[in-house]
Amino acid sequence: MKLTRGQTPLSTGRLRLMPSDSGWAAAMLDYQRRNRAHFTEWDPAPGDLFFTEHYWNARLHQRSREWDDGRGMSFLLTMADEPDTVIGVASLSNIVRGVFQSAYLGYSIDERHEGRGLMREALEAVLDFAFREQNLHRVQANYQPHNVRSAGLLKRLGFHVEGYAVDYLYLNGAWRDHVLTARLNPEFAGARLMT
Repeated sequence: MKLTRGQTPLSTGRLRLMPSDSGWAAAMLDYQRRNRAHFTEWDPAPGDLFFTEHYWNARLHQRSREWDDGRGMSFLLTMADEPDTVIGVASLSNIVRGVFQSAYLGYSIDERHEGRGLMREALEAVLDFAFREQNLHRVQANYQPHNVRSAGLLKRLGFHVEGYAVDYLYLNGAWRDHVLTARLNPEFAGARLMT
């Protein structure tokens, strides 16, 4: 059975991964405010509305539509014992079906929760969902060369370096190089290709 936004979230030993929807706007705003300095190095410079509930209501509504359309799937991470506080985000974006069966993996975690293995726990669940439930063949994830945490995390998750892109994304006021990685689905069922 495929998970839809209205169904039970993904769960791990310590986490619940909630499908994004606009009901989480206030919690996402709180998450972004708490981590404003922490995310500055890795994210695009935010616009004037980014730190408003209105912005997060609209953005999460857009994420819900992407899920419904099969173009993206975004999860909000909460601790099992703090179910109303967002501590991270994990998403599959730019999902392409047909002969590609691929998506990009994105993620972030609250600074106070780094180094506890929570993101690995969350991404293992998301990758299992991507490969088993969504029948994706490839999940790609890119990171800035000096992001040692992401490099180590992706390696532990079985991602392999496939290349290096110069001036790949404009982040924090400059073009940033990225290391390109991917993980393939070892149990890909090609006969179940979705169009």
